[in-house]
Amino acid sequence: MRVLITGGAGFIGANFVHSTVESMPDADVVVLDKLTYAGNPKSIEGLDRVELVVGDIADPDTVDPLVKDADVVVNFAAESHNDNSLNDPSPFIRTNIEGTFRLLEAVRRHGTRFHHISTDEVYGDLEIGESRRFMPGDPYAPSSPYSSSKGASDLLVRAWVRSFGVPATISNCSNNYGPYQHVEKFIPRTITNMIDGIRPRVYGTGEQVRDWIHVRDHNTAVWEIIDKGRIGETYLIGADGEKNNLEVVQMILAEFGREPDDFDHVNDRPGHDQRYAIDNSKLVEETGWSPSFADFAAGLHDTVEWYKANEDWWRPQKDDVEAKYAKTGQ
Repeated sequence: MRVLITGGAGFIGANFVHSTVESMPDADVVVLDKLTYAGNPKSIEGLDRVELVVGDIADPDTVDPLVKDADVVVNFAAESHNDNSLNDPSPFIRTNIEGTFRLLEAVRRHGTRFHHISTDEVYGDLEIGESRRFMPGDPYAPSSPYSSSKGASDLLVRAWVRSFGVPATISNCSNNYGPYQHVEKFIPRTITNMIDGIRPRVYGTGEQVRDWIHVRDHNTAVWEIIDKGRIGETYLIGADGEKNNLEVVQMILAEFGREPDDFDHVNDRPGHDQRYAIDNSKLVEETGWSPSFADFAAGLHDTVEWYKANEDWWRPQKDDVEAKYAKTGQ
């Protein structure tokens, strides 16, 4: 099998490359990545049977020959940071919408199996304290340029399946954590601040709830969907990992032997979604998937240890990220 992984030098994509190489010894992997600030070739450096192509998914001349030679295309490529989308939405429109369109046109021409990675943020948010969770058929109600651009990309995939018979599936996943995540993100930023002796920062009151899933569990679910999922269907990937941001910070503080109130509150993000929660029953019932990191505390401990042991990977990013956050008082 020849697998084309777009965005394969980013956080989730790079972990998917690792898991594919480890679990599929007969597979050849091609990574197409633009290598923006969030893509790091060191994340996939030294892996056997992996070829890195530096390019843009919105460039049809780059995309077409790679799709033609692939048996399956897995699209992780995305601009994905809410704060950045509020500052400049234009890269999100180009990558998440136009890029998905170019991939869909290529897989349509060549009849290639396509899986599209999306986010639970397309559904908007839920009230804190309610029991309801997102379901695959829920209406979209995105609240940021990032989530709205991902919602648009999902609708393109659905239309290309129905109008052109493209063999595609979609997965919308909750918040990922684990190795190789850029230090601008909540969990790695908190961990690396702790390593550097900086007090963690919490947006607003920290009451916002996220449904956390270890990146390895996300990626095993993706392969289950590719292998067993029904064409044209959407599957929600979650691991029953609901925690509010304050709880997560306090768990990280405990990992470093610090007091639970040893953090600072900072300005909240505009339009900050309150709660995400995934109902994964469709995925479980149709594929038999289950998470291996069911214990969030254990997965978080492994993640802390990874960042402690891999400072050479994240250190070059750190100063620029903190300077950017300082300008916004966060």
